[in-house]
Amino acid sequence: MEESVYVERDGAIATVVLNRPDKMNAMTVDMWLRLGDAFRRLNADDAVRCIVLRGAGKKAFAAGADIAEFDKTRSNAKAAKAYGKQVAGTMHEVTRARHPTVALIHGACVGGGLELAAHCDMRIAGASARFGVPIKKLGLVVAYDEMAGLMVLVGRAATLEILLEGRVFGAEEAFAKGLLNRVVPDDKVEEETYACARRIAEGAPLVARWHKKFALRLAESRPLTEEEYDESYACFETEDFKEGAAAFIAKRAPQFKGR
Repeated sequence: MEESVYVERDGAIATVVLNRPDKMNAMTVDMWLRLGDAFRRLNADDAVRCIVLRGAGKKAFAAGADIAEFDKTRSNAKAAKAYGKQVAGTMHEVTRARHPTVALIHGACVGGGLELAAHCDMRIAGASARFGVPIKKLGLVVAYDEMAGLMVLVGRAATLEILLEGRVFGAEEAFAKGLLNRVVPDDKVEEETYACARRIAEGAPLVARWHKKFALRLAESRPLTEEEYDESYACFETEDFKEGAAAFIAKRAPQFKGR
């Protein structure tokens, strides 16, 4: 039996696959837990330079939560809170991943699938992809942790539009709202996503991790400490900075080591 979530590696690029194509990659409790575990392992691996998150097949990135599990996961507020904490734990792992993350989106990216994609650093979708969070029809709300990614990405007005109207909309509208970094022809999604991942992986990995860390920190309202401010100059003490400068002068491609 194939794993519901598995990881593939191509050098410094890791691909995490949501693997329930017969169910539009709808997320089960087990999948949320496995996804969190996969990201924890990758976050601890310094050889990784970019993580691609995708759904198996081309019909869906993920079509939200598996409604068949609702009798177990959301039968009452206590059960829903326990389930929500599991989902939030995985969302946190994705958001706080040390390595850059790119969502590769084919087909349906709705409900929890859209919330998950919103927690990635970048999103690249095919022209026929569909987006939305139509849970108003189920009489349930998006929890704080799940909503956080949308709020950071598109702001209050667009987040409320998505949740209050509950529409499913196309890729061009998703791009206009700021949900996507780019929209490409359906048959070019994988090509462009992995080209993006390679461009990221070719850069200095410490710099990518610092930029991610700084972006998350700047989203907080509290002022920077002197120690945090000093960290933005730590790159000048790295071997990668010396290699990058030398390569630029020599007009050659740099060979970064992550040191």
